[in-house]
Amino acid sequence: MKTILNKLFEHQRLTRSEAKEVLIKISTEEYNAYQVAAFISVYLMRSISVEELTGFRDALLELCIPVDFGGMHSIDVCGTGGDGKNTFNISTCSAFVIAGAGYKVTKHGNYGVSSICGSSNVLQHLGYNFTSNQDVLKRQIDQANICFLHAPLFHPALKSVGPIRKDLGVKTFFNLLGPLVNPAKPTHQLIGVFSLKVLKLYHFILEQTSTRYSIIHSLDGYDEVSLTGEVKIIQNTRTLVESPGYFGVSTCTANDIWGGNDVPAAAKIFMNILNGSGTKAQMDVVSVNAGIAINTFKPEISLADCIMEARQSIHSGAALNAFHKLVSLY
Repeated sequence: MKTILNKLFEHQRLTRSEAKEVLIKISTEEYNAYQVAAFISVYLMRSISVEELTGFRDALLELCIPVDFGGMHSIDVCGTGGDGKNTFNISTCSAFVIAGAGYKVTKHGNYGVSSICGSSNVLQHLGYNFTSNQDVLKRQIDQANICFLHAPLFHPALKSVGPIRKDLGVKTFFNLLGPLVNPAKPTHQLIGVFSLKVLKLYHFILEQTSTRYSIIHSLDGYDEVSLTGEVKIIQNTRTLVESPGYFGVSTCTANDIWGGNDVPAAAKIFMNILNGSGTKAQMDVVSVNAGIAINTFKPEISLADCIMEARQSIHSGAALNAFHKLVSLY
């Protein structure tokens, strides 16, 4: 590690193979916590390269417990986190809306690190039992159209890093890895990122794959379509910069999408939305994000129609049914 750190301190980049090797050694606890913290801290002070992030991704996919759904088309709806905005669980709500609309969702998630309530926090609070049992996961996605992959169960190699990330309490390059290392390797992805630099980074990586993707960043800093201002969306074949009016909705305020001060408050907002009783702003944000995910599946359909599909999933009770079905299957 000393050699690697000296190289980084001299403002040099790691190659893809070097990055992979370092993360494998971190995961197998060949370095102590101080060395790992120093390594992570480098990337708090400078941006990560495409080669470095790809190498880290290679390591985690090699070390993870894979999930095989036999080539089934599915989507992950996942943000990097790290935007410091403490919104409610927009991606997780959207995942159930997408499932309710009839699409398969392999949602990858974790406890909140730089936020109060991550996807794992809210689902666990609401009674979901995390599992890595392949038969259970297959039954969930067959019957509920959604399964939830709690990251620590599928990435045991990262166990030693968790406490360090928690103690640092800020976004690290591990935030960037979450959406890239889904063990089910979904065919489609809706990914929210916290900066324009990361937006371009993800585009460079994903355009080298066969994934159908939509990468989103609200220009005022949110890692989702926040409807608080303009959003940039990069898809396989087009790039958009649009205001809330483009999606047929009104502009929101930061307070409109606030996630509350604790997990119970976040869970209450989550259930209100799935029950169809969220505020107009909450319902709009979820419908637009879910609509973009549906459009990622069906780019030949207008975005307005995809958003309408998402709204219908909520108002028909299909999204809520997908949630209850998932929780009951274990």
